[in-house]
Amino acid sequence: KKQTDFETFVKEAPMLNPSRTLIKGVICGVRVEDIREPTMREIRYLDKLVDELAKGKAMDKILSPNHGAAANRRPALVIYDNG
Repeated sequence: KKQTDFETFVKEAPMLNPSRTLIKGVICGVRVEDIREPTMREIRYLDKLVDELAKGKAMDKILSPNHGAAANRRPALVIYDNG
């Protein structure tokens, strides 16, 4: 109901999953791990999640520890934790 921009949303979020910083790869032609501007990096983390969902991957598969990679090669794609 509340109108807000993404930067405010991220700043006011009660808890962002710390594992989201382990996301690696390219989304929209940008390598996520190379983004230095904090808000843009958060946007790209979310972009990566949406991209995986758009490819038809189930949420439980996206959030699993071994999603899309051989074990110990690439971290899980985990964005938010409801705790």
